Amino acid sequence: MADIFDDLVAEEYRLESILVCLDDAAWNTESAAPGWTVTDVVLHLAQSEEAVVASAALSPEESLQHFDRRDRSLDEVMDDRVDAQRAAHDVVFARWRAARRAAVTTLRTTDPDRRLRWAAAPLKPRTLATTRLAEHWSHGLDITEPLHIRFPDTVRLRHVAWLGHSSLPYAFSVVGAEPRDVFCELTGPDGTTWRFGDPANPSRIVGDAGAFCRVGAQRLAPEESGLATEGPDGEAALRVLRNYAA
Repeated sequence: MADIFDDLVAEEYRLESILVCLDDAAWNTESAAPGWTVTDVVLHLAQSEEAVVASAALSPEESLQHFDRRDRSLDEVMDDRVDAQRAAHDVVFARWRAARRAAVTTLRTTDPDRRLRWAAAPLKPRTLATTRLAEHWSHGLDITEPLHIRFPDTVRLRHVAWLGHSSLPYAFSVVGAEPRDVFCELTGPDGTTWRFGDPANPSRIVGDAGAFCRVGAQRLAPEESGLATEGPDGEAALRVLRNYAA
């Protein structure tokens, strides 16, 4: 796999090159993220990038402490933060541009073995960078689809697919189920085959990598994905698949 930090920068730059061309009407358009405009989505991304820098500023002991949501869902917490800091789109755009650059610098320079506090569990910098790429990609879909802007899949989705497969134990725990192993054989946008897990496992998910990543991002229903499942646990894994914290 290509360097995650370079690919994160490339994914963010792609989004920036789209955002810089938007007019006022586009910024105020309802995104595909329920209740959020395009500006709100970018504000959320800015806040999340600032959280990366803030997490690295904590002491190692503080970094390992539980992320306190006060018994609220992560979506509720994020909604409250966006609601509290809404601003004009040019202010939000500038904030995100500064935050994304600071976050990448932080992730590149932090001890690679140090775990940084994050939504569901502390993460090492490379894994946290992978979640940042996944989030920018999924929210890129939320921005571009309502505006009918092309946002083609790239080989950077390999990071997102890896994240989805690696997060399956967590995904099962979210629904109160015991973790189950599956093998994934996915076709990337360049036609190459991406494999995750033990190929001897009879439980598997097979098909398009972009569809797999969209299911994990909760942007595509499993039954509409065209993905094939096999074995005793393939279908269950596809139904709980997620690339982000609940």
